[in-house]
Amino acid sequence: MIKRLKGVSFILAILFGLSLWLSACGGGSGTDTSQKPADSATAAPDSASKTDSAAKPDAKSDSKTLNLLTWEGYADPAFIKGFEEKYGVKVTATYFGSSDELVSKLKGGGGNVYDVISPSSDVAGYLVQQDLVAPIDVNQISNYSKLAKKLTDMPDVKKDGKLYGIPFTWGPDSLIYDADVIKTPPTSWNVFWDPQYKGKVSIWDDISNIYLVGQMMGLDKNDPGAVYNMTDQQLQEAKKKLIELKSQIRKYWATAGELNDLFSNKEIVLAVGWPLTPITVNKTGRNLQEVIPQEGITGWIDRLMVVKSSPNQELAQKYIDYAVSAETQKIVADVTGYGVANLDAKKLMSEEQAKSIHIDDMENYMQKINFWQQVKERDKYNEIWNEVKAQ
Repeated sequence: MIKRLKGVSFILAILFGLSLWLSACGGGSGTDTSQKPADSATAAPDSASKTDSAAKPDAKSDSKTLNLLTWEGYADPAFIKGFEEKYGVKVTATYFGSSDELVSKLKGGGGNVYDVISPSSDVAGYLVQQDLVAPIDVNQISNYSKLAKKLTDMPDVKKDGKLYGIPFTWGPDSLIYDADVIKTPPTSWNVFWDPQYKGKVSIWDDISNIYLVGQMMGLDKNDPGAVYNMTDQQLQEAKKKLIELKSQIRKYWATAGELNDLFSNKEIVLAVGWPLTPITVNKTGRNLQEVIPQEGITGWIDRLMVVKSSPNQELAQKYIDYAVSAETQKIVADVTGYGVANLDAKKLMSEEQAKSIHIDDMENYMQKINFWQQVKERDKYNEIWNEVKAQ
């Protein structure tokens, strides 16, 4: 009996000592407390690491995560890295594929997840009206005076004397074509219906196709807003025209990356798209070109806005100031091929690049674009577009 008790005591002593050793080593307490967006599977690549905050005089000592909900291409490591290093934070991004998806994510609980969003001009005003975004203190945006006045003067993100959005980029919904296949630049959107390109056309999975057909109908010749406020009869005409196009469609693209792949794989030769696609695909030796058809084009102005329920509003405003600096805007233009808001970015560009993104003649080029406006009957437009796809 005594021998057995001694053995038990010996074992207990060993276990007690082992527990003390584990406690000293911190065993079993290594949980990751870093925040991630709800859809972190679609986040931008984690290629930019944080620097030691002590090495940067203006870096934050308390590590934070800034969550972006943004269009594809707006969280490229090429320009995100500089902000992460400056403030000792981590930037993550979730991409949305349409304005409707952005609104859906915010209303579906994303308001507590995301800090900065990049809505286009068709829903920016709606977000202000719905009280989903916070006012921005212009005094905290040191680069504000450098932004194109044509963009900062727009009233849709202003309410009760407060400003809710800062212009970031802008651009067209161009007709993009493979110039190695189509030797003569198309002059009309009607080329999409040309039988010789059957199965070689792609358009965006979005209600903006209704705007396009509205332009083909000549609705915006006297009133740019007419294509965003079509009557029921006009919507039915647009629906018929889009259904006729279905036999020509290879695929409705959902993201810019998907459109890039369709061109890269030579599945299509014609599409509605953004400058991001030619600038990306042509780096591989291809020859994609953009044109403005005779019927005209629509376009977008993307703002940066702070989500009202963001827990990082001060950091979010710092990010916006960084994103619209001339240096960052130059990199954004490098990556996307989009027009940028800071006119001083032109000083950092070659003459060729400034011309390609139209920062050298912004006022004149913008006159060729019917920029997206808020669609009051957006549900009706979505219903028409869903009926087109269902045919």
